[in-house]
Amino acid sequence: MTDSSPGPGSIAALRDAVLKGREPPPLRAVARLASYRWFVVGTVCIGAFMGQVDASMTQMLLPRLEHDFAAPLSTVSWVAVGYILAMASFMPIFGRLADMFGRKLLYTSSFLVFALGSALCGFAPSLPVLIAFRILQGIGAALLTANSVAIVVLATNPEERGRGLGLQSAAQAIGLGAGPALGGLILDTLGWHWAFWINVPVGIAGAVIGWFVIPQTRKRGKRGRFDWRGALLIAPALTAVVAALNEGYAWGPTSPALIGCVVAAIVFLALFARAERRAETPLIDFQLLRQGAFLIGNVANFLSYAALFGLFFLVPFVLVRAYQDTALAAGLRLSIVPVMLGLLAPIGGALYDRFGARAATASGMAVCIAGLAVLHVFLDGAAANMPMVMLALAIFGVGQGLFISPNSSSIMATAPEELTGEAGSLLNMARYLGMSAGIASASALLAMRLGAATGLQGSTINVSAQTLVAASRDVILLLGCFVALAGVLSLMRTVPRKARGTDDGKPEGAR
Repeated sequence: MTDSSPGPGSIAALRDAVLKGREPPPLRAVARLASYRWFVVGTVCIGAFMGQVDASMTQMLLPRLEHDFAAPLSTVSWVAVGYILAMASFMPIFGRLADMFGRKLLYTSSFLVFALGSALCGFAPSLPVLIAFRILQGIGAALLTANSVAIVVLATNPEERGRGLGLQSAAQAIGLGAGPALGGLILDTLGWHWAFWINVPVGIAGAVIGWFVIPQTRKRGKRGRFDWRGALLIAPALTAVVAALNEGYAWGPTSPALIGCVVAAIVFLALFARAERRAETPLIDFQLLRQGAFLIGNVANFLSYAALFGLFFLVPFVLVRAYQDTALAAGLRLSIVPVMLGLLAPIGGALYDRFGARAATASGMAVCIAGLAVLHVFLDGAAANMPMVMLALAIFGVGQGLFISPNSSSIMATAPEELTGEAGSLLNMARYLGMSAGIASASALLAMRLGAATGLQGSTINVSAQTLVAASRDVILLLGCFVALAGVLSLMRTVPRKARGTDDGKPEGAR
């Protein structure tokens, strides 16, 4: 902090930030406190909680949006997919920009972008407009995620770093667990618009607190040349891939739109890979992907999150349509998964420390398979079997909790120290792409099975409980394939022991 810099409460500081991109120092009264670093961590926890609440809460809105907009599943799913896809596309970009130009202004502005996107989502008059505003909201969430861990790491002492990252992970776990129940409560009392408007005051508060609390960026990475080619290519490349997966059934296998998406995905991915190999400072360092253990871990990471969010997508439709649950009741039941995940994540980390990545991650995926098997048997629409359905969700959450922490830690253990930031970016990117792919594939298969059974365009409205349950069981089998493949890959990994016991393996704890 420099004494000549105008304080954050002055007009000069605001003017310098807007016109010159100059970061103001934190409020001196706060920065002088012995516990100042924990104020910084607490500010980051606001963003961590808000982003995870929104990601999980939206799953509860989808059945209501399908009904209110009379839209097919392939379109409704973009409300969730667009948000997560925007995060995956923009996180590497914002991470690099933060290294070059500083983190405080980007992080503070992320709250405002997120709040603006949330407000506009609540006013959306149609589903396409809502999806567009969700993408804006996802860009704000990418700004939050790309900078948060770096801010915590730089604000805390080395011996306190694990505690700081642990608090951030706890905020994320609480948000992920509270999201479905909060979404259900809002749906039953206020309407779906308020599920987005509730973010606005939190986002504004986060921006104000961040402006006065977050420290100036002292160490900045080498500026070099920003990888504009990679930045312009990554979003269309990922969008084309997910669009082909999500809309394939609705468009048909021979439709020009699907063929165009597949061709565009191949072309954009090839151009992106070429741009990254030639860039002086690439967004993604492909050197890491040449390491077998790093690649295997990220593919398993992708598959586990595809299964997790595929289940998050499927379950609300079944509970609301087949079991006639209220939105609140369905949200409370779905919260079992993230709650168990959060409770078991520390145990997964302990297993990793003692037995290594292979045993911990493979056992986690084995537990997930057991949970999906129970769900496949007892998900029949009968109220008498609801306790077994909830048990199955709990078992699945336990398996994910045992898997995620060891898998993330093992991924980071394979990365050279000088590429830790890039490794974290790739880990998070694989995670969010897995979320998108899981929702898209679950939506496509559910729509295809319902369409085959009813002859109508894929929709869960006015479908019998038996038909919906039968289609849902096919989706559960697909999710089981994701989990089984992640388990097989986990058994194939070889990971050095150098980083065991680090805190990188907790949810969202990379970069």
